[in-house]
Amino acid sequence: MKLLITGGAGFIGSNFIHYWLAHHPQDHIVNFDKLTYAGNLENLKDVEGNANYLFVKGDICDAGSVARAMEGCDAVVHFAAETHVDRSISDPEVFVRTNILGTNVLLEAAKKLKISRFHHVSTDEVFGSLPLGTPDRWTENTPYAPRSPYAASKAGADHLVRAYHATYGLPVTVSNCANNLGPYMFPEKLIPLAITNLLEGKKVPLYAPGNQVREWLYVTDHCRAIDLILLKGRPGETYFVGPGNPAFSNLEVVKKLLKLMGLGEDRIEFVADRPGHDQRYALDWSKIKAELGWEPKVGLDLALSKTAEWYKQNESWWKRVKSGEYQEYYKKQYQGQP
Repeated sequence: MKLLITGGAGFIGSNFIHYWLAHHPQDHIVNFDKLTYAGNLENLKDVEGNANYLFVKGDICDAGSVARAMEGCDAVVHFAAETHVDRSISDPEVFVRTNILGTNVLLEAAKKLKISRFHHVSTDEVFGSLPLGTPDRWTENTPYAPRSPYAASKAGADHLVRAYHATYGLPVTVSNCANNLGPYMFPEKLIPLAITNLLEGKKVPLYAPGNQVREWLYVTDHCRAIDLILLKGRPGETYFVGPGNPAFSNLEVVKKLLKLMGLGEDRIEFVADRPGHDQRYALDWSKIKAELGWEPKVGLDLALSKTAEWYKQNESWWKRVKSGEYQEYYKKQYQGQP
């Protein structure tokens, strides 16, 4: 099988490419990525020599580039997206362009090329916010209620993907996942920012009062879920992918990291909360377990330990990311591409 992976130089995309090449070594992968600020080809240095791997720089909003990259592929796994809520609040337009218009360009190409499976990776944030202190959980039938420009743009993309199945018969699947953590995570999100700041001797900025509740999924568990959905999921279906551990507040997660790294709570610095901050996310992922036999293997404590250790062992990686020097890697390695 030959797969087109959009956004494969990003956090989850690069982890998925590592996973797929390790578990399906006979398959071929085309990594199509624009290399915006969050795309880092250093994430994939160790697979560049693999004959079954090809990187193509391109924008998912460019129909010509998309069609050329998708030609000859059997399946598409669509990770490419603008994902940071704070950035969407300050500049919503780029989120609408990439997440909605870019997804439409991909769907059109997949329809014309008769792609056998189009898998769209989405987020739990499209469902809005649950009240704190309740047992409520979202299911695949929960109505959408996005509350940030990022979540709204992903919701629009989800609807387009399903519309292409209903209208044109395109064999699509959708997965909505909880917050991921693991290697190669861009250090603007809570956990890698906290870890790298602590390693630098800085404080951890935390939106006050820190009581927002999130579920955390180790990225390799997410990759296993997508693998199963691609190979066994029913076309037109949506599957939730969540963790097996209890949900924790952001403050509790930071305290776990501080304990793990042998530091005190004086390293927390509360900052003004962002507008429209969702209170709680919670996914009922019983469908993927019942239909495909998937369940997570890595609990939060182990996931935090593995992630913190990776950042400790890869200081040069995250220091280049924080300084912006990582963006020079493409120029050195891929001078022939635009």
